[in-house]
Amino acid sequence: MSEEPTPGARRTRADRPARPRRPTAPDGLVLVDKPAGWTSHDVVARTRGLAGTRKVGHAGTLDPMATGVLVLGIGRATRLLTYVVGADKEYTATIRLGQTTSTDDAEGETTSTPGAAGVTAESVAAGVARLTGEIQQVPSSVSAIKVDGKRAYALVRSGEEVTLDARTVTISRFEVHALREVEVDLAQGQGASEVSDASEFVDGADAPVGGTGVTVVDVDVTVVCSSGTYIRALARDLGADLGCGGHLTALRRTRVGGYTIEAARSFDELESQTDADGVLATIPLADAARATFPVRDLTAEEVVALSYGQWLEASGTAGTTAAVAPTGELVALVEDVTRSGHEKAKPVIVFAPSQGETSKGTTT
Repeated sequence: MSEEPTPGARRTRADRPARPRRPTAPDGLVLVDKPAGWTSHDVVARTRGLAGTRKVGHAGTLDPMATGVLVLGIGRATRLLTYVVGADKEYTATIRLGQTTSTDDAEGETTSTPGAAGVTAESVAAGVARLTGEIQQVPSSVSAIKVDGKRAYALVRSGEEVTLDARTVTISRFEVHALREVEVDLAQGQGASEVSDASEFVDGADAPVGGTGVTVVDVDVTVVCSSGTYIRALARDLGADLGCGGHLTALRRTRVGGYTIEAARSFDELESQTDADGVLATIPLADAARATFPVRDLTAEEVVALSYGQWLEASGTAGTTAAVAPTGELVALVEDVTRSGHEKAKPVIVFAPSQGETSKGTTT
């Protein structure tokens, strides 16, 4: 017979009642609308509890201040994440011109506030145009890029100076929606803004400035870019181009490849759904693949062949193709390659087990 802990005594881990483990979620993707203040690792850790498995990964981090689409893979779907990471992304953001920070975003310390009194809608449009298309971008020094095996941000925090190499990125859309003049009180670090449509924006010199106030300009934008683009670096570079400095004050990711914010769920919604249904719902492997790849419909014989890793006749599609069984389940990802002088479809990831048994279905 076990003894009850003495009243007031500290309970040990063994004394605490075990939290019942949730049923393991089906293999698939989960689209989370990440809240501000959470790291991407926080989201993964919480989702592991909901999904009843540690096999959870994400397709591209979001900074703690950012919100929006974070694509998670559960179980075998983590093998799709490598491909999702490389998809283009869409963001809405606010860039503050006339003020710089140590991190190129609002989480860093203010390093200068020259103001943006000379900034006009026309100069912003010209600066945005120069940063559209294929450009060379130097990532922020506090990014997660590794330098000699260590994260750049860790080196900066330890007092080291970090200079990262420029990389080629593509900004396919950089659209300005509105500009707002903001008077920042340098003594208090506070500001008050007045909304102005981009087409009606006037020179910041017309804004009232008094005492310790300095006029800066907030610019609301939409950005569609290639993988590896840093939006805070884009804010920094726009400010530098206009000669007044800049940093990012708000960021929301609205799309990753074919996965949009409309399909993403908040953590409260995920928890409510899991409590109601008994298991976390996921986007099935085949549906997840259809949002990222062209699809090849297989015959029953091809399903068996792929389940053993055998090559098929070429798909005739460039890049990676999702091979889907007649039952609608994802069997493999294949790529056309040349073999012995002939084009063949090579399986690069096989999801179906051997003997042709297809993966279990899931529901959303």
